[in-house]
Amino acid sequence: MKIKMTAVFQKVPAGFVGFVEELPGANTQGETLDEARANLLDANRTLAET
Repeated sequence: MKIKMTAVFQKVPAGFVGFVEELPGANTQGETLDEARANLLDANRTLAET
């Protein structure tokens, strides 16, 4: 079963931050949008394993 969730990214002076509202604790940052997106996917995988 696949569940769709919305990732929110915001530009900040240091790069980008990202989070998923449906997953408390799933937030990350990166120097680029691509890096923040990849980091958020990794954070979501880590949360799913716990």
